[in-house]
Amino acid sequence: MIKKIMIILCFMPTFYVFALEPLAEDELQKVLGQGGVYLSGDITINENGGPLNDASDASTPAIWQANCSGASTNKRCGARIAVNAGDGANSGWLVLDNIRGRFSFEGMTLKTRTINDGFSGDGVLFDNDVLEIGLPNKVSYGDVSYTLANSSKARPTDVGFNQTDILNVKVDGDVTMRGNLLLFPTGTP
Repeated sequence: MIKKIMIILCFMPTFYVFALEPLAEDELQKVLGQGGVYLSGDITINENGGPLNDASDASTPAIWQANCSGASTNKRCGARIAVNAGDGANSGWLVLDNIRGRFSFEGMTLKTRTINDGFSGDGVLFDNDVLEIGLPNKVSYGDVSYTLANSSKARPTDVGFNQTDILNVKVDGDVTMRGNLLLFPTGTP
């Protein structure tokens, strides 16, 4: 019996426990590392309907448009982003309307990068850090659609609303992306 126990103990792995120890300054200066963020995302916009419908009155308050099928009479089933870059109420609105769908990506990176050469000699003069956005290899789109339009008002429920659709976009599939996007700071912090 004792021989069997000894044999079993001989095959058991040995575990070592080490305590954390502080590094001296000269040892710490030899340590190299990389900074940055690796992002993945899956975003769905208005899968179950969108903005308030226009079939409301005092007795029936506005409800969310839940039926966005082709048979629906109310086609405003997605999100809406309205931007006014003019002088307020007297100028028009640039609109992304009926935003719907799903997109996902994996492998977008964010990090800082020093530009001190290249760019036809301008990098030496710049000699500063930039934000580098590493584009993901693939972005997948699932029934993504939106309308680019101009509008007289920010909301379809505003009095005097009139909208002209310029472009309707529908994307379904994968887009391959390569490269980096560099964001250069301006001004002094």
